[in-house]
Amino acid sequence: MHQLNGIDTTFLNMETPTQQGHVGGVVIVDPSTAPGEWGFATIRQLIEDRIHLLPPFRRRLVTVPLEVDNPYWVEDAHFDLDFHLRHIAVPSPGGRTELAELVARIHERPLDRSRPLWEMYVIEGLEQGRVATYTKLHHAAIDGVSGAEILTILLDPDPAGRPLDPSAGSWEGQAVPSPMSLLLRSAARTALSPARAMRVGYELARSIPGLNPLKSLPALVGLGRDRDEFLSRPTLIAPRSLLNRPITPHRRWVFGEVSLETVKAIKTAAGTTVNNVVISVSAGAVRSWMLEHGDLPDRSLQALIPISIRTDEEQGEIGNKVSGMIAPIGTHLADPIERLEFVHHTMEIARDTHQATPATMLQDFAEFAPPAIAARAARLAYRNGRGGRWTPFNLVISNVPGPHFPLYLAGAQLEGHYPVSAITDGAALNITLHSYLGQLCFGLVADRDLVPDLATILDSIHDEVAQLEGFLL
Repeated sequence: MHQLNGIDTTFLNMETPTQQGHVGGVVIVDPSTAPGEWGFATIRQLIEDRIHLLPPFRRRLVTVPLEVDNPYWVEDAHFDLDFHLRHIAVPSPGGRTELAELVARIHERPLDRSRPLWEMYVIEGLEQGRVATYTKLHHAAIDGVSGAEILTILLDPDPAGRPLDPSAGSWEGQAVPSPMSLLLRSAARTALSPARAMRVGYELARSIPGLNPLKSLPALVGLGRDRDEFLSRPTLIAPRSLLNRPITPHRRWVFGEVSLETVKAIKTAAGTTVNNVVISVSAGAVRSWMLEHGDLPDRSLQALIPISIRTDEEQGEIGNKVSGMIAPIGTHLADPIERLEFVHHTMEIARDTHQATPATMLQDFAEFAPPAIAARAARLAYRNGRGGRWTPFNLVISNVPGPHFPLYLAGAQLEGHYPVSAITDGAALNITLHSYLGQLCFGLVADRDLVPDLATILDSIHDEVAQLEGFLL
């Protein structure tokens, strides 16, 4: 039995009738590259053979009575692989548009909390005989890094597969603990809450200069003299935009690729990073979309940029070891070179601020509110229709590194791996990408009604890359 941490529980509590806490990914493979017979049964056998290595696939939630403490994961004594694994087909003609529409429809459906929080769909009928898998897992069980580690278990670096130690990670179903035993565990944890509160308060005061008036006053005076420096720092409330509205239950998803070699050449010529180039071209694409809709704020939009705080010792652990930086992304700048320079500067500020803050502080802070209170707060915001009105960011941009060598699913070569992430009230757009085999594989998720023309943002990302390539290379 394993207890969820505060961040894990937050992803459960954020769920409302319109807002889901799961994330997903689409893998496209070429079955003709498999050395033998390949199909749905092949994938089912692969998962069955490796389920002992996949704790998030086997564990279900058990809540503490009255939700006075974080829930637990227990090994599901009634685990049913065939419930989680589904076999469907994409409508004709099986192009990217049809696949994206199908995935968006499946992605918007909530997961069943009475079972392990995942589903996998094997999707046939794609053009040129390709097959896709769409897998969704609740964010309470994984972050970007642990999700990538699950992929390393399901995928192989060789089409012939690899030997697996059947004794590694062996498991058996567990009985659900009694309500009284869960309450007793909770009482022991609650006794430590004051100590955690004191530690977080101390670290917060020590690490954030703004809480020390003698240190912050000269900085504020300096910012007043330098408008560009002022605009480079995030504000507590992001500028209002079309993206900062309550979302509906329905989603759009689009996906595509950008050459990693091209992006690396741009970052070298500009003296910056791949991540900064990704943020800058994403900002340029969103700027173009907002101009088309007559909704571009004078001040730059702000993005939440998730980062892993997982240590070497924590590799392989389930759950979330994640934090995030909030930074202006330069949507107020028309020139792509100026925007890239602006992003380079704002990300330096964001990294310096983040490094000055203890890595575990957000996780400790998330432990304070009992789940019942946090969940009621989310439901109250939903009922009042106020979700997203006062948010510190407008969208999420996330870059998850991946392998640059071929991977195989049950012997069939992977052609691309595209993220399908989550959106929230007040942040109706998520731009996430995985790198794989020389490509940056983008997956954009948005509210179906607020961003009806999501594909134009993906097209503009390609245009922004081409502009930087023309200016710098």
